[in-house]
Amino acid sequence: MNKYDTHFLMTVEDVKIYAKEKLKFFDLNEDIEAIEIGDGNINYVFKVYSKKRNHSIVIKQADKAIRSSGRALDINRNKIEAEILKIEKELSPNYIPKIYYYDENMYALSMEDISEYKNLRKELFLGKTFKDFANHITNFLVDTLLPTTDLVLNNFKKKENVKKFINIELCDISEDLVLTEPYYNYKNRNIITEENLKFVEETLYNNKKLKCEVSKLRDRFMNCSQALIHGDLHSGSIFINENGMKVIDPEFAFYGPIGYDVGNVIGNLFFAYANKFYTDQNNLSFLQWIEQTIISIVDMFLGKFSKKYDDIVKLSLYKGEFKQYYIKQILSDSFGYAGTEIIRRVVGDAKVLEVIDIQDLDTKIKLEKTLIRFGISLIMNREKFDCGEDIVKQFKILL
Repeated sequence: MNKYDTHFLMTVEDVKIYAKEKLKFFDLNEDIEAIEIGDGNINYVFKVYSKKRNHSIVIKQADKAIRSSGRALDINRNKIEAEILKIEKELSPNYIPKIYYYDENMYALSMEDISEYKNLRKELFLGKTFKDFANHITNFLVDTLLPTTDLVLNNFKKKENVKKFINIELCDISEDLVLTEPYYNYKNRNIITEENLKFVEETLYNNKKLKCEVSKLRDRFMNCSQALIHGDLHSGSIFINENGMKVIDPEFAFYGPIGYDVGNVIGNLFFAYANKFYTDQNNLSFLQWIEQTIISIVDMFLGKFSKKYDDIVKLSLYKGEFKQYYIKQILSDSFGYAGTEIIRRVVGDAKVLEVIDIQDLDTKIKLEKTLIRFGISLIMNREKFDCGEDIVKQFKILL
């Protein structure tokens, strides 16, 4: 029996041997090194590289439980990630790392090392700008989302895919952490700045109209099997440099509303915007860039989606007024889910760097209140906003 026939959680030393013996990516006598590079909570990510030549690989292994809490998770999530990466690679080849191998026994995904690209969240936090980001991310969104809908796919193929990508446990995490607990803290896991507790109670916990609108978004998330979405497309899942972009970590992928992915991208950019506004107002070049980038992402997405729709949607029933209805619904969803993403990162237990790194308490209180108010506005007015400039204007009113 081969030792890799049955899953075991690999250490740094194990993964070096695995890369040689199982993957045969290195020579058996080659001098190699391995380090753990993942900073997530549900997987183990290693970089294995040769000490003498430019040769490296990334290995991502799933375990049976969340690292911090020990909560059990379906280990097959890594298979879902491997399969969606292959699909996205076919649809949008410039934006996905090469996939070398998926090991169904070890639940290990081996892929291209993308070290030449940097974590977008961290780069934005440092005040860096990327002139082509809006173009890259909207290409990725349009190329991977519309072709996986049943406006394009054969009906049988679409339904097979929905079944194949049922991702029960990770969807449950999103349903709880994003779309329930920020408004109904029934598990007592929210982490709220003490000085903002009363504000959160008034604006979120006791806001019946808001909770009704969030419930509508939650219902769509759970029941609208529109497209094969990434499911966790925040700025930490996007890696970038001056020449291009790569998207990773689609382990939350499932068939859901297109606007959830679009909204995650939009929502996370407002963290960078708010952080710099409250901590570095003199950095006008960054503030102008992030503002224009948000506007461009919304508007470029709409334009590219409309064009691709005309190119690949063939059924006449889906033309004309239906197309306008369909795109308007996606836009509304996008703004609504941007709002839920912003709120959950402020009051929930999955924080973001742009919020937690602020040391001055008064500044943090102001930033959190602004983000919460803006998140509420996006949710409540999601059907009224028509373009990127609309939401940027609303954000600037609240600053």
